[in-house]
Amino acid sequence: MAAAVTSPDILVQLMSRIAAGEREALRQLYEATSAKLFGVCLRILSDREESEDVLQDVYVTIWRRADRFDSARASVMTWASTIARNRAIDRLRARGPIAYAEPVEELEIPDGADSAETLLSAADDRARLHGCLSELDDRTQSVIRTAFFEGVTYDALARRMDAPLGTVKSWIRRGLAKLKGCLQS
Repeated sequence: MAAAVTSPDILVQLMSRIAAGEREALRQLYEATSAKLFGVCLRILSDREESEDVLQDVYVTIWRRADRFDSARASVMTWASTIARNRAIDRLRARGPIAYAEPVEELEIPDGADSAETLLSAADDRARLHGCLSELDDRTQSVIRTAFFEGVTYDALARRMDAPLGTVKSWIRRGLAKLKGCLQS
């Protein structure tokens, strides 16, 4: 369940192709989103096998309801995460009141994405996000776009910019703080 770093625009395109019945688009969406959606299921259910079963149900639901997806109302990740959450809660309720499991605290699910991706994915309004990005200075805007939209690692970005790794991380950290403030206002 390795997730690829995929832009929100590509995910929207995949949803259109899935709505048209393209199985390959569903496979690509699965590769791009399954790690995050599995994490949603696992956090709720605390059971790996049950989470895998629910994840399969999630993608069946996505396949059947792709034509109902509206990119003006939510990002693909928000929409799919909501489906995953609801399916996992339904499964949890089906267990009955005495079957609630203890949460899994120590399990880390590597998904190849940085937590800032969550911030960017949660911004349903792409125009607002791009507006906030345009308020950053050119260098900061460039490193954030390169790191999060192209998936370039901080280390590779530092080499590309011929700057120390710590400096690049600082640029990104400060830029993300500004973005967060802009998106929350």
